[in-house]
Amino acid sequence: MTARIPVPTTLEGDAVHLEPLTRDVLLELRDAIGVPEVFAAGYGGGPAALDASDEGWTAWAERAYPWHALPFAIRLRHSGRLVGTTSLADLDAATEQCHLGWTAYAPDVWGTVVNAEAKLLVLGHAFAHGFGRVRIQADAANARSRAAILRLGATFEGVLRRMRQDAEGTWRDVAVHSILVDEWPAVRDALVERVRKAPRP
Repeated sequence: MTARIPVPTTLEGDAVHLEPLTRDVLLELRDAIGVPEVFAAGYGGGPAALDASDEGWTAWAERAYPWHALPFAIRLRHSGRLVGTTSLADLDAATEQCHLGWTAYAPDVWGTVVNAEAKLLVLGHAFAHGFGRVRIQADAANARSRAAILRLGATFEGVLRRMRQDAEGTWRDVAVHSILVDEWPAVRDALVERVRKAPRP
C-alpha cells in the first residue's frame, strides 16, 4: 500500500510517552541531553556544537531538528520528566521510505527501557502508516549507537563516506542500517521482550 504521512501525535507506552517536540520544551530538552557525554560521539555536530546557554541551545536546536517532519520529545510516564528526543523524517510516501534518527537520551537512562520502548513506538507508527523501509543511521565512529541499532534488529547496509560535516569542519562517515516491513513482526516481538525485561529508570 502507499504510505501515508503521519500527522503529529502522542505515542503512549508503558514506561515512556512520546509527544510532538515543540520549541516550548527546548530548554527542558537541554537539561536532559545538553551534556558532553551525549555530544562526545558526534551527536548534533559533535562536542564543538554543544552550547548549553539558553540562546545557544535554542539556536542549535532550530538548525538541528527536522521541524518540518515528526520530531518527538520523550518523557517518563511515571514522573513526566523529559529524557530525550527522536524523529521520523525524510518521509517519502511514494517510495515508502523514512528515516528514524536525531535520537538522544539523558545519560542516566542509557541502558534502561527508554530506548527500546521509544523505538518500538516510533517504528510501529511508521509501519502502521504504510512505510516499507525505515532507515536508521549513526556516525560510523559511534560504536555505542551502532551496537544499539543492531540490537534493535536492524540490518547493516554499509558506510557512506564523507557524508556530513561536524561543527569543527571535519567530514564524517555515516553507518546506514534499515528495517523492512517484512522484518517488522520479528523485530517488534524482540523489542516487546526487551521492554518487558529492561530496567526502569
